[in-house]
Amino acid sequence: MGESALVTGASGFLGGHVVRDLRAHGYAVTAAGRRAAALPEGATFVGDLDDLARFDLPVDVVVHCAALSSPWGRWSEFEHANVTGTARAYEYARRVGARRFVHVSSPGIYAAPRDRLAIREHKVDPSRPMNHYIRSKLHAEALLRAASARSDRGDRSDRDDRRDRGDRPEVVVLRPRGIIGPGDPALVPRLLRVHERVGVPLMHGGRGLVDLTAVENVALAVRLAAEVPEAAGHAFNITNGDPRPFVELLDQLLTGLGLPLRHRRLPARVVYGVAGLLEAVCGVLPGRPEPPVTRYTVSTITHSQTLDITRAREVLGYEPTVTLDASLASYATGADRA
Repeated sequence: MGESALVTGASGFLGGHVVRDLRAHGYAVTAAGRRAAALPEGATFVGDLDDLARFDLPVDVVVHCAALSSPWGRWSEFEHANVTGTARAYEYARRVGARRFVHVSSPGIYAAPRDRLAIREHKVDPSRPMNHYIRSKLHAEALLRAASARSDRGDRSDRDDRRDRGDRPEVVVLRPRGIIGPGDPALVPRLLRVHERVGVPLMHGGRGLVDLTAVENVALAVRLAAEVPEAAGHAFNITNGDPRPFVELLDQLLTGLGLPLRHRRLPARVVYGVAGLLEAVCGVLPGRPEPPVTRYTVSTITHSQTLDITRAREVLGYEPTVTLDASLASYATGADRA
């Protein structure tokens, strides 16, 4: 295809897969990340988000994968990484004349302590985010909507001035749910640490439906978001389209890793209350250590949350190419090698 792209967060799990997928499809890729040694082979490195202001290489597309993703932390840290960082990445895209800005957001913005099924992209309630990470992702999306609105007004009434200040890139937002696969540094390892310490708690018998996404499918969605003209200005849910009960996914993963099936059946209301108490205690301790469990984590494994990916299928032409079974098996194989 001969286009060029800059990928932020390229030394991370998703960013690395995005770099490799884009390069495999003909893109010249420049990578921004915190760890040069962790970058995929063959990608040009420019530093982290704070370095973008000193970098001027024109690209066609900016893919913003960089983020601080955690159920716990200080607001100032999330604001700097996820809000200010998004502003810097978008400003870079505008300054170098990129035609499109693909922003990897989070379906955590739909989170609530109740079942939510087949959630469409507009079903967001920004008034009660469950943690600072979700709050920061809401702020980042709002920032990009405001930037797009300024661009729209310029298109209609200020065309001469746009030549002076530069066209603003089109924005596409992706909300991939539960990214898994070989090299996952967060989702599965957190689960395995709990399993090793006390056994994974199961509320409501672990029957809550979970939507996961193979990392290769997210990389595919990123490339489609960069290329499909009709995607401009839209947000897209991305999953494997194969929601399953949490306990089934857990047991499949543990069996693949050769680990015993250790469950702890606990009342959801009690666990949620304990998590709230732990958050309150850890919030006043020196260093604010992360609680063993948070209310957000309890909510994600207790309640069903599934996403409707109709828009991604109809507009992007997105269809998952890697199954959940294959993704879970590849994680287990990679863990065995490690």
